[in-house]
Amino acid sequence: MKTFFSTLATMLLGIMLGLLIAGGLFLTTRSPSGQQVVLLPSPTPKPIQVYVTGAVKHPGVFLLPRDSRARDAILAAGGFMEEGVDVNQINLAEVMTDGKHLEVPGTSPFATPQLTIGGSGLLVTPTPPNGQAVNINTATKEQLENLPDIGATTAQAIVDYREENGPFATIEDLLKVPGIGPTTLEKLQGLITTGS
Repeated sequence: MKTFFSTLATMLLGIMLGLLIAGGLFLTTRSPSGQQVVLLPSPTPKPIQVYVTGAVKHPGVFLLPRDSRARDAILAAGGFMEEGVDVNQINLAEVMTDGKHLEVPGTSPFATPQLTIGGSGLLVTPTPPNGQAVNINTATKEQLENLPDIGATTAQAIVDYREENGPFATIEDLLKVPGIGPTTLEKLQGLITTGS
């Protein structure tokens, strides 16, 4: 009888072991059920466009990341002008939004030129609102610095050139001054005069 139970126990153990192996093979060889999970990268946020004008070196429209602040927009515009910036009137931590116009106030006696798109689709700088163009033959270094793309070094170069060579006959004569090229001269159109 003892042999019968030990034989029965051995057979039951063999059957259970066989069932476990068969179950394991079934689970590992069957095709998976359900849908496969695919992890996609998070989408990159679309940049925003901010229009920066006023007392900055290079006013214009700039593409910035979505979480940009006013400080980032000003840096994209070349930073503050060297002189004449009223930093207390601007919140450098302000969050920028798409289509925002950021006007950087200055202490300049000259109005910031408003940049517009002309009929040909090109950027045009109209005559200053007060109707007073800057006379490049009589303007001080400080007055010249308030013009677009004219910093302290270029303003001094204009004054030096004028003192060494006499008054400018035409505004195109500014191209003879080191640091002034056709692009800068185009931005000055309508803002300067020779007084003649």
